[in-house]
Amino acid sequence: MTTQQWPDRLWIVRHGESAGNVARDAAYASGLSVIDIAERDVDVPLSALGQRQSQALGEWFGALAEEERPTVVLTSPYLRACQTATAIREAGGVAHNAPFVIDERLREKEFGILDRLTKLGIEQKFPDQAALRARIGKFYFRPPGGESWCDVILRLRSVVETVTREYRGERVLVVSHQVIVNCFRYLLERLDEAQILDIDRAADVPNCSVTSYRFDAARGKHGKLVADLVNFLTYMAEPTKNKRVSLGLIVLLYLSVLFGFAYWMKREYWKDVH
Repeated sequence: MTTQQWPDRLWIVRHGESAGNVARDAAYASGLSVIDIAERDVDVPLSALGQRQSQALGEWFGALAEEERPTVVLTSPYLRACQTATAIREAGGVAHNAPFVIDERLREKEFGILDRLTKLGIEQKFPDQAALRARIGKFYFRPPGGESWCDVILRLRSVVETVTREYRGERVLVVSHQVIVNCFRYLLERLDEAQILDIDRAADVPNCSVTSYRFDAARGKHGKLVADLVNFLTYMAEPTKNKRVSLGLIVLLYLSVLFGFAYWMKREYWKDVH
């Protein structure tokens, strides 16, 4: 009988919304070249919304039976990821006495000299790098002082080796970053460059979303992990940014109609009076 090489369950979670995510959205919305973040990337905390998202995710895990919750937590050392993992643990979302492991291999992709620049900022400050990235593609492009997706995948291969060596049969929760989630998918689902970049182009990995895998002994030669959730969201108490914009437009249209009707009624009233 072949010994199981994989964990029973693997959950990969992107951290909750961070102050950096908020600043990035604001920079792009305003057409700025630089993202206004005071801290080092490693020290950027969760936003207030990110804290609520993390709490909700912890409660979702906590609603699972004790024998179904994560038995080990692996997290990026970046503050926003550690805060997300801590919130999940404090909400009762992991098994009793589950180890909490900080692993630098799960850190955010390093952007080098392009750090904190928007697409416009890169084109203005480093036009040669923008042209090189457009020609090579983001999968292989490595900015000076930074990493390509291939570099990230290389360090994640060693994480997978650690997981299969130390956490066989366990239920493992990984808390990390958007590129890390996609690069794990590349490895675990055996994707190629075109497939993972199509996924990346289709949509961002939502904050505090869950991508998970179950071990299936019948798959492959020795069993393997099979995806069962992809970018699953537990926190739906507040609308997304796009939905907020749509709701705002609907409210504005409603108010315009309401004021127009009131104005028409007022004219009709004074017409009858005179």
